[in-house]
Amino acid sequence: MATAQSFRSGGHGSLARVGVAVSHGFTGSPVSMRPWSEFLADAGFAVNMPLLAGHGTTWQDLSRTPWEHWYRDFEAAYLELSSRCDTVFVAGLSMGGALALRVAAKHAVAGIALVNPGLTFSDRRARYSGLLKHVLKSVSAIGDDIKAPGITEGAYSRTPVAAVHELSKLFTDTIPLLPRVTAPALVFRSTVDHVVPESSMDALRAGLGSQEFTVVSLSNSYHVATLDNDAQQIFSQSSDFFRRHAGAI
Repeated sequence: MATAQSFRSGGHGSLARVGVAVSHGFTGSPVSMRPWSEFLADAGFAVNMPLLAGHGTTWQDLSRTPWEHWYRDFEAAYLELSSRCDTVFVAGLSMGGALALRVAAKHAVAGIALVNPGLTFSDRRARYSGLLKHVLKSVSAIGDDIKAPGITEGAYSRTPVAAVHELSKLFTDTIPLLPRVTAPALVFRSTVDHVVPESSMDALRAGLGSQEFTVVSLSNSYHVATLDNDAQQIFSQSSDFFRRHAGAI
């Protein structure tokens, strides 16, 4: 997809050596995170937002992609920033939140900013995806859960069942790692989210090892809040959070 391009920017000014690795969500693309990434880059942060494997092309490609490749791509973005920055944060939307938490469990990140992070499913059929993938190739799309009219995140028109099974494995493998996440965490949670259930937040609260864990409620956005009515609140509050924990305020 022409619009589904990764984004990378060098830092400048007092934030030149402060990096933020940013991840989009499942079946989505960097379109959903580009305004946030550009905001941070304009503020001076070094930013690296990859296009995750299997995304930005066709849902059939995603159906053939193991979850380890999604994580590989995001971890590589984090490590690239670590090679040129003194301080690095991670940020993610939905599945990107799970990837960010996984990186934070394995590396010394400075902090985590998440938007409607996914760790569980709202659709009960997901638990049977390992069997269903053999008889059902795809189901209805989950993209564009956005309250503001006329906005799209560039997600796939179908959701591949085989990829849902991979996502399930990612969630199952990541939840036990949450106690190892001790970095400060800032989580933005929409009061209405038609994609990620509240049980994801319950799992996060129950397992996260961070002593600083702040949840900000978004009352005027749906799941893809980074493109919705509360986007500017996410951008400004996360920027302040990164500055504070980088010692740049």
